[in-house]
Amino acid sequence: MTGSPYRLLAADDPAPITVHNENGLSPLLIVVDHAGNALPRALGRLGVPESELARHIAWDIGVAAVSRFVADALDATLVQQNYSRLVIDCNRAPGSETSIPEISEFTQIPGNVGLSEGQKDARLREIFQPYHDRIKAELDRRWREGRPAALIAMHSFTPVYMGAARPWHAGVLYNRDARFADLLIASLKREDGLVVGDNEPYSVTDETDYTIPVHGERRGLLHVEVEIRQDLIAGDSGQRAWGSLLARLLPQAYRELTTASSLRP
Repeated sequence: MTGSPYRLLAADDPAPITVHNENGLSPLLIVVDHAGNALPRALGRLGVPESELARHIAWDIGVAAVSRFVADALDATLVQQNYSRLVIDCNRAPGSETSIPEISEFTQIPGNVGLSEGQKDARLREIFQPYHDRIKAELDRRWREGRPAALIAMHSFTPVYMGAARPWHAGVLYNRDARFADLLIASLKREDGLVVGDNEPYSVTDETDYTIPVHGERRGLLHVEVEIRQDLIAGDSGQRAWGSLLARLLPQAYRELTTASSLRP
C-alpha cells in the first residue's frame, strides 16, 4: 500500500492564488504568473539570502499592483500566483530545466538541488496546478456563458540582466498571433518618451513560456503579454501611472480588434 503524497503547504501558508474582482464584466482576463515572492514555510528560504528573495529573480516586482489598478479601472477579473518563481515557475512547462531552477541569473538556489520526484510533484500539485486550473475554469465559464474573453498576461523585467542594461520602458510579447500585440505596440509608441520593445526583452515561445501558449494560443483567444521595467513600477506613483496607461490602451486595442473582426464579410 502506498503512503500519502508529500505535502508542501501547511494550513497557515499563503494561498497559492488570489482572484480579484471575480465577477468582473470586462472581456479582459488579467493573469500574473510571478505576482508574489512567498515561500512555503517547509522550504525556509531555499538556502538563498533574504536580500536575493526581494530581487527580480524571485518575482516580478511591481506588476501585481499595476494589474490590480487595471482590473479595478476596467472591471476585469485578475488571477495572480502568490509564490516565488524560485519555488516553481508558473510560466514554464513542468519538468523543463527552468521550472524549478537550481540557479537564477548568478544566484545558486540550494533548496532546489537534489529534489525527489515527490517533492517536485508537490510544488506542481499545490502551487502550479491550482493557478492554471483557476485560469482554465474562468475561461471555460466564459465559453459556456457565451461571453467574450481575451487573455492579458502581465510581467515585469529588471533594468539590468546579467550585467546588460535594458533600454526599453516596456515590452510587448507574442508568438504565433501578433494581432493584439501589434496594436498595443503601436499605441505605446505614440506615447511621449516611451521606448517600447517588440518581442523584447523576451519573446513568447513554447519552450520558454506556458501561460500564453496553453491558455491563449490553444484556445484561439486574443491575447498579449506585457512586460514593464521594474524601476518604473517599484513605487505607488509609477504603479498608478502604468495602471492608468494600460487601462486606457488595452481596451482600446481590444475594441479595434473585435470591431475589425465583426466587419469582415
